[in-house]
Amino acid sequence: MNNKDLASMIILKVGGKENVDSLTHCATRLRFRLKDTKIAQKDELKKMNGVMTVVESGGEFQVVIGSNVDNVYNVIMSSNTFGPSNEELSSAEKSKPLDKLFNIISGTFTPLLPAIVGSGMLKALLIILSSLGWVTAEDGAYAIWSAASNAVFYFLPILVAVTLAMKLKANPYVAAIIAAALMEPNFTSLMPKNESIDFLGIPVILVDYASQIFPVFISIFVFSVFERWLKKITPQTVRLFLVPMLSITIIVPVTALVFGPFGVYVGNGIASVISMLMDTSGILSGAVIGAGFTFMVVLGLHWGLFPIVMANFAASGYDSILAMTAAANMAQIGVALGVYFKTKNRDLKQVAGPGTLSGILAGVTEPIVYGIILRYKRTIPIVIIAGAVGGAINGFFGARMYGFVLTNIFSVSAFSPLVPVLISFVITIVLATVLVMLFGYENKKATIATDTVNNVGSTESEHLSQHTEIVTGTLSEPALSEELVVSPLAGKIVPLTDVPDEVFSTEAMGEGIAIKPGEGKLYSPVDGIVSRVFPTLHALVITTNTGAELLIHIGLNTVKLKGQHFTSRIQENARVSQGELLLEFDIEAIKASGYTVVTPIVVTNTSEFDTIEVLKDTGSVEQGNPILFIQH
Repeated sequence: MNNKDLASMIILKVGGKENVDSLTHCATRLRFRLKDTKIAQKDELKKMNGVMTVVESGGEFQVVIGSNVDNVYNVIMSSNTFGPSNEELSSAEKSKPLDKLFNIISGTFTPLLPAIVGSGMLKALLIILSSLGWVTAEDGAYAIWSAASNAVFYFLPILVAVTLAMKLKANPYVAAIIAAALMEPNFTSLMPKNESIDFLGIPVILVDYASQIFPVFISIFVFSVFERWLKKITPQTVRLFLVPMLSITIIVPVTALVFGPFGVYVGNGIASVISMLMDTSGILSGAVIGAGFTFMVVLGLHWGLFPIVMANFAASGYDSILAMTAAANMAQIGVALGVYFKTKNRDLKQVAGPGTLSGILAGVTEPIVYGIILRYKRTIPIVIIAGAVGGAINGFFGARMYGFVLTNIFSVSAFSPLVPVLISFVITIVLATVLVMLFGYENKKATIATDTVNNVGSTESEHLSQHTEIVTGTLSEPALSEELVVSPLAGKIVPLTDVPDEVFSTEAMGEGIAIKPGEGKLYSPVDGIVSRVFPTLHALVITTNTGAELLIHIGLNTVKLKGQHFTSRIQENARVSQGELLLEFDIEAIKASGYTVVTPIVVTNTSEFDTIEVLKDTGSVEQGNPILFIQH
């Protein structure tokens, strides 16, 4: 039975979609809250191919699928709009607003990282080729590669609209149209002509939306709320066309009338403050610009500085503001360099390394900003401090830039006085790097910042379905025929049959062992690849060198904690070595929340192995002691 048929049959057997109040999922189970559990055909569900068993617990009707649960969940949610339960909404409301904001920002930009990093590296390569004289601006190859490297940044508002809408559970395609409408050629062509237009008699301030994400962030957030409201009040028979039509009809003009100009006014206000600071103190203005420019760019507010910059070039042939903004770039590069040296995660190195090179060679630091700084809040004060120091040094020496160029290794000759500016660059990079090395970059409560293409679902499923569909670096062929699995935890052995959850105790999920941990640290029990980490951080799957899929589930029903009391030390798709720290968790806090910390460790693809032998089934166990023997 394929996933589509399985999903349809499950919905039918639980009493139809009308009987579903909400649906979420965890590492192995579809967790339904049904309006009437008596309607559900529990025995029929248990007999279905693809369903391991069915459990009723804690008010939830749980259909156990196994490692395929996310695919079945996605199929169900692609044609249904089950909202969050009251309990889930209550829990979501308790989240800190700042955490919510960074979760949204992180989930918005993470899917775009490959495109941003790749484009940044192509831009760096093009600058190198141009500097060597191998291509010129007149060459067709240069024009094509330049377009390829610039496209992601120019059309970033559209891409952000799509991923932000996914994060907010709104229609991503309508969101893309809202952003694209503001960049439509007939609309954008009015700006160079300085034509005045109005919308139903209301004057429209024309704004260039290319590369700007601040107006889009506001408009898509408003759209997501507006769309949910429309779905509630529109009849089902006309909802398909009426909701998107009304959304586009209303949100696009509101963005053009309000959100875009608002960003411009804020940017102009900041520009006025900076201009006043520069007239007062070079050191102070340099510190302010160096500290804040990173975030002005993120919000699209930096455009307010450019009229002043261009006026300076026209009047004097040089500008001091750009010389100070360069300190922010150096701080970003230093953060990326520090993360590259600090992290053991290969995926993060693949962002930090190319990001550093892109910044040094091309002056393109978006991969660093969106790939590291906005994902790891701990780097924000570092980039502020280092940027402020570098900007203050440039301000002290009266740094100037003779030429409107990106700050990179090939454009340093545009700065004056050259030696002090180079010294400030080195100090800024080294300072940021050292601060990252000393204080780290990871958040205290890290979440896996990836996202699926679901655009509907509950608050809990928003967290539980935040993982990529494509797992890179998995083991297509088992490298070994047998393998020893060591204990990932220190604690007491609990036979799987004694685990107070029939999904594990009946070995429906697979054979293995459980441990009641005495220390809140989870280490890798094998060499392999972390093929899945759930954003709630309560469970992960490691694909071992024998091809075994080893599920480690910290506690029971701990998915409901939504990541509280868990801290990730690894990310999905990372290759790990036996004994490497994966997660940390607060045992006492989890217990105080009403959950057991008994941790099942099971081989979910048990049927693929001839032998899965439990080596220790009673007593205490130390982390690193052998617990399982696996053999094909």
